[in-house]
Amino acid sequence: MPGGTAFSWLPPTTVAVPILGAALLLAVGRWLPRWLTDAIPTAVAAGITVLTACLLARTADGHVVTWSGGWRPTHGFSVGIVMVSDPVGAGAALLSAALATLALLYSWKYFESVEAHYHALVLLFLAGMQGFALTGDLFDMFVFFELMGASAYALTGMKVEDPSALQGALNFGIINSLGAYLTLAGVGLLYARTGNLGMPQLHQSLEGRPVDALVVAAFVLVLTGFLVKGAVAPFHYWLDDAHAVAPAPVCVLFSGIMVPLGVYGALRVYWIVFAGVLPGADIRRAFLVLGVISALVGAVMCVGQRHIKRLLAFSTIAHAGLFLCALALLSEDGTAGALLYVAGHAGAKAALFLLAGLLLNRFGSVDEHGLYGRGRSERLMPWLWVLGALALAGLPPFGTALGKAISEEAAIKGGDWYLSIVFVAVSGLTGGAVLRVAARIYLGLGPRPREGEAQAFESTGEEKSEARLRSAPATMVVPIVALLAGTLVAGVIGGSRSAFSHAAAYFTQPGAYVHAAMTLTAGTVSSVRQPNWTGLGLGLGFVSVAVALVTAAAGVYSSVLADRLAPLVRVGSAPMRVLRQLHSGHVGDYVAWLMTGVAVVGALVGLPLVR
Repeated sequence: MPGGTAFSWLPPTTVAVPILGAALLLAVGRWLPRWLTDAIPTAVAAGITVLTACLLARTADGHVVTWSGGWRPTHGFSVGIVMVSDPVGAGAALLSAALATLALLYSWKYFESVEAHYHALVLLFLAGMQGFALTGDLFDMFVFFELMGASAYALTGMKVEDPSALQGALNFGIINSLGAYLTLAGVGLLYARTGNLGMPQLHQSLEGRPVDALVVAAFVLVLTGFLVKGAVAPFHYWLDDAHAVAPAPVCVLFSGIMVPLGVYGALRVYWIVFAGVLPGADIRRAFLVLGVISALVGAVMCVGQRHIKRLLAFSTIAHAGLFLCALALLSEDGTAGALLYVAGHAGAKAALFLLAGLLLNRFGSVDEHGLYGRGRSERLMPWLWVLGALALAGLPPFGTALGKAISEEAAIKGGDWYLSIVFVAVSGLTGGAVLRVAARIYLGLGPRPREGEAQAFESTGEEKSEARLRSAPATMVVPIVALLAGTLVAGVIGGSRSAFSHAAAYFTQPGAYVHAAMTLTAGTVSSVRQPNWTGLGLGLGFVSVAVALVTAAAGVYSSVLADRLAPLVRVGSAPMRVLRQLHSGHVGDYVAWLMTGVAVVGALVGLPLVR
C-alpha cells in the first residue's frame, strides 16, 4: 500500500526512542554537565519531529500500518497489536514532537537549576503522546494514556517542596486516573462482548449489529477518560489548578497538545469503533451539548481571571469546547476546520504560556494586577503578546481564524447556525482577556487596579519563579517566534489547507482505516474539497476581533464601568461568584462532578436510544 509496510518501522520508533532517551538520562544524568543534560533530550525530541514529519509525508496517499512482531491478519482474522498511522494521527504526533522540542529548548534558561528527571519525564510524556496518536489498539490507547498521564502528574508536582504544586498535581492525578479507570472498564466490556481489542477488529465485530445497553455503557465509559483529558465540562476542573503550578514549558504540552489529544481520542474511538452501531444524530447532539457548555464556561471564567496562567488555562477549556463542537458536526468540513483550529491554537496558546513564563522569570509574578505597568520597558514581548492574543481571537489570516471560519461555515451548512455565534463570542472573549493583560502590563493603560478588585477565586497557588532574568535570552525568544509563525503559516499557505481537508477525509471515513489495517492494502476515500477563505469567514473573524477589543477595553476600565453600571454589575456578579465557587480546588468536589458527568454523558447518548 502507498506509504505502507516499507515504512512500518517509523511508528514504533517514535515511541521507543524517547523512552530509551529517558532511560539514558535517568541512568547517567547526575554525572552530565547541565548543557549536555539540556542538549540530549532536545536533540531526541528534534529527531522525533523529523521522523514524524516523514511519517506524515508517507500517509499522504494512505496509511502506514505496523503489526507488532509480524503478527499480520490471516483471512481477515488477527491476534496481533496494530499501529495505524493516518494523516490526523501522524499530524498529532508531529505536533507533539515539535512542541516538546520547543518546550525543551525554552527550558535551557527557564530553570536556574534542574535535574535530569525533568527532561526524562518530558521524553516519557512525548512517548505517551506518540503512542496514543498512532496506536490502532484500544487497550494500547489506555496504556499510552496512562504513560502520558503519569508523566504529566510528576511534571505538575515536580517542585515537591511547594504545597500548592503538590495539591495541583494531586487533583490532576486523581481526576485523570479515575477517568482512565472508567475507560479501562469500558474496554473490558467491549472485550467481553467481542473478544477483540484492536479498533479495526472492534469495528468489524460491532458494525451493523443492534445497539444494546452494554455497547452504550462501553462507549460512555471509554469516552469518559478521553473527555477528562480533553478538559470537557464537567470533567475540566483539574485543568486550571494544574496549569497554575506546572512550569510554563510543561503548560505548553498540556494546552497545546494533551487537551486536543483527549478530544481526538473521543472522536477517533467513535469513528472507528462505534460509528457503525450508534446513531450519528444522537452522538452529534451529545457532543454539541458538551462542547457548547465547555466553550461558554471556559470563556466566562477566562474573562474573570487575574492569574495569567489560570486565564490561559480557562481559554484552553473554552477552545477545547469549540474543537468538540466542530468535530461534533460529524462532517468532513467540520473536521477539517477543527484540525486547522487545533494546529493554530497550539501555536498561539503555547507562545502565550511561554510569554507568561518570561513574565514570571522577569518579575517574579503572573498576577495581572500586581504587574500593572511593569512591562513598559519591554520592546519585543508586548508585540508578541498582542499577536498571540489576536490569533486567539481569530484575526485573519492566522490559522486559528481559518479553522474557525471553516468550522462556522460547516455549522451553518449543517443547520446549526447558532454555533457561529458561540464561536465568535468565545474567541472574542478569550482573545479580549489576553489583550487586557497586555494593555495593563506592557502599556499601563487604565487606572491602577484597586486591591481586591475583580479578585479571581483561586483554588491553589501559583508556580514559583526560580530564575530572575534581566532580558529574554534567544533560547526563550526563538520558540515563541517560531510558534506564532507556525500559527500564521497554517492560515496563509494554500497547501496546508488542502492537507487538512485531506486528513479530515481519512478521519471521517473509517472504512479506509479498517481496510488498510486488515488487508495491508490502500484504503480509498472519496474526493475532498479544499477549504478556503470566504467573505463570511473573513467577516466573522473581524467581528470576533472587535468583540475582543471591546472586552479588553471593558476589562482595562472595569473600575470606571463598575461605578457607572453598578446595578448591572450586581446582577452579573452573583452567577459569576457561583461559577468560581464550583472551581473549589477540593478533589472531592471534582470527583463528584466527574461522576455527574458520566451520568450526563450516559443520558445524552443512551436515553435517545430507548424506544
